[in-house]
Amino acid sequence: MDFTFILLGGLGLLMVYMAIRDIQTYTIENWIVGLVAVAAPLYWWSAGVDLWPDAAIRIGVAAIVFLLLLVMFNMGVMGGGDVKLATALALWFTWAGTLKFLVIMSLAGGALSILVAVNHKIRKKPEKAEVPYGVAIAIGVLWLLTQRFLNHFA
Repeated sequence: MDFTFILLGGLGLLMVYMAIRDIQTYTIENWIVGLVAVAAPLYWWSAGVDLWPDAAIRIGVAAIVFLLLLVMFNMGVMGGGDVKLATALALWFTWAGTLKFLVIMSLAGGALSILVAVNHKIRKKPEKAEVPYGVAIAIGVLWLLTQRFLNHFA
């Protein structure tokens, strides 16, 4: 078992933990975001990612993800923890992987939002429905991580 596999497995387990905590508290804890961001360079090293241009591109893509999701935050659609975590996760993936992650995350987030809205309506709750978007983020990451292993014969 190599270090890259351990890091990817750890990322997957951390996303499961984060999703459970987000369901419970509607909060993505800063230590999780920090751990994801700090572990990315370790992943680059273990996976043989060149600092130039590959790591530099990942940093640039992460900055773009941050700016795009900052718009969503300003619209009140996403929380700050969601934006920070998605930005940190972009450091782990190629630009194409980040695009796939964002698409899956958005689709999962849309489905989750519908489920939360329907549940909110059925229970006739007067307050605004909150969506634990960390669940959608985790689905996006886990989908991307499993494709690496499940799809390698395609």
